[in-house]
Amino acid sequence: MVTIKKQAGSVRPKKLVLSLFLAVPLLFPAALVFGAFDTWGDMALEMSAVLDDAAALYAGGDTAAAKKRVDDAYYGYYEKYGFEKTVMAYISGSRAAAVEYQFSAVKKSMTAGETKAAVSAGLAELARLLTEDAARLDGKGESAFGVFAGALVIILREGFEAIIIVGAILAWLKKSGVKKGARPVYWGSGIALALSVVMAVVLNALSSTATGQGQEMLEGFTMLVAVAVLFYVSNWMVSKAEAAAWSQYIESKTALAVTRGSMFSLAFTAFLAVFREGAETILFYQALLAQTHTHLSMIYLGLALGAVLLVGVFMLIRVLSIRIPLRPFFLGTSILLFVMSITFIGNGVKELQEANLVSVTPVSGIGSIDMLGVYPTWETLIPQAALLVISVVTFVLQLRRGNILRKKTDSENRENF
Repeated sequence: MVTIKKQAGSVRPKKLVLSLFLAVPLLFPAALVFGAFDTWGDMALEMSAVLDDAAALYAGGDTAAAKKRVDDAYYGYYEKYGFEKTVMAYISGSRAAAVEYQFSAVKKSMTAGETKAAVSAGLAELARLLTEDAARLDGKGESAFGVFAGALVIILREGFEAIIIVGAILAWLKKSGVKKGARPVYWGSGIALALSVVMAVVLNALSSTATGQGQEMLEGFTMLVAVAVLFYVSNWMVSKAEAAAWSQYIESKTALAVTRGSMFSLAFTAFLAVFREGAETILFYQALLAQTHTHLSMIYLGLALGAVLLVGVFMLIRVLSIRIPLRPFFLGTSILLFVMSITFIGNGVKELQEANLVSVTPVSGIGSIDMLGVYPTWETLIPQAALLVISVVTFVLQLRRGNILRKKTDSENRENF
């Protein structure tokens, strides 16, 4: 057993992460006020006027200016004042995705030079969706349970992926006997939380149209980097799962296989998982706080309960890691991270589509599954399908390699005996 002495003045990573997490709500009262309109209907009405401008500009032959007005409606209203986030919290992520893709579809039809009637019809459909969502949000009114449920959904929706990834990595390290390996993972998570707060403050300070586009780009590229790191780590884990299953000797030496480079990868994975959700979570709560007038305490209650539930998920992963045999647990963790990488690539491409960096080609007959990163466009589905095939092939090859080496080891053991 290795005993780690606590030095005077030192800060344990676990306490640091917890302190940062608890400090985040304290920043909310100083947040930028999103509620610039009395009702969502008022906002939808003003957005419709902007879209009418876009239709008039396109009819006059100024396609570039028309597309810019559509972007003004999206970045200057739908995102800036929390419309998108509120739809995601109170209606569904799939509905928000449908509206976002309608924004993209209208700009695509303009770029393609479609008729004035077709573009006007697309803009009218967009205005209808916005007005319909605004009516649903205004119709809900403000109730204690509604505010509580919204706050709870936000923290669970945004934090689940991060807690699953971080929890799986820590459980893997514990199962491997690499106790010191948890420290870099906690530090990575803590740094991500701190940077998330900084990023949220910066995005609030720079409340311009370009900022909304920049936020989408940052989130998209962060998720694509996370895809590469998750794929590498999951592939690395499954290789160690096979090594750990060959013999008790190799099992006892699994910890030695965790090199400095591998620890950096694990810590970086935790960092990306938390950072990918952190700033967006803060912005969600800022929007919720801005529109809540009489039940502010319900926001903090929902946040607190959601945090407790996420901790419960985290502890469940740790408990299961003790009870599940080594090889199945290692393989299960690898599969989980493979699946998360496929989810992230779908979400990452979608963010880049919203930032106008990737085109949008709709696919009929497929709906959005926001939690799995599945969206009805070829640009998101093709990379996901390709990564799925690569993941399956890689997983099978690692298993075959493990079986060959295990047979070789068994043969050598029989000869030595």
